[in-house]
Amino acid sequence: MGKARVLLEDVEKATGHTFERRELLKRAMTHSSVSGDNVKDLERLEFLGDRVLGLLTAEALWRRYPDMAEGDLAPRLNQLVRKETCAEAARFFNLGDALTLSAGEENNGGRDRDAILGDAMEALLGALYIDGGLEAARVAWDRFWGERFDGIADQHRDPKTTLQEWAQAEGHGTPSYVDIARSGPDHAPKFTVEVRAGKLKPEQGTGSSKRDAHADAALTVLKREGVWDQA
Repeated sequence: MGKARVLLEDVEKATGHTFERRELLKRAMTHSSVSGDNVKDLERLEFLGDRVLGLLTAEALWRRYPDMAEGDLAPRLNQLVRKETCAEAARFFNLGDALTLSAGEENNGGRDRDAILGDAMEALLGALYIDGGLEAARVAWDRFWGERFDGIADQHRDPKTTLQEWAQAEGHGTPSYVDIARSGPDHAPKFTVEVRAGKLKPEQGTGSSKRDAHADAALTVLKREGVWDQA
């Protein structure tokens, strides 16, 4: 209990908010595998946190790019709020160490799994909003998203579409994706695919969904060929 208390205090320091209702923070940091009757409450926090993140991010985009059309804002928003970005935010706040996981999730590397960390970050934003209002959530948002805003937003290009356009222009034809493997439990699957295009060397990619695996494989080819210039 003492260690858990210290870890929760570390989360508070990292986010800049001391909870009046500590149970909200504890609930946000308790994975569904051990939440028991509180699973519904946890899912509600994730649901709320997702919307809080969307609002704060949409507002920042609206203010930062006053002349940008909705069609250009939307892909940047998607990049900033996607599960992988939330997982990186969770790592920034060191949420992995603060999570309460079942033995099974612990043994399966749950403390560094994007799906779990992304959900935890959304739940934390929801808890911050309930306990301290939008400004409490905004302080945490500023510490990760605000500091990295342009860098993340500028990664909005879709690697799969970019590879297709480049491959066709270079005479390699339309890339195809072949399923290689699927591993992990049903609630946290891992997909491996291989992308092939003409005489180009095939590359494999992995992800928590086939879509993410396709993007990962395409991105690997683009970086290898010197096409993708974004970090």
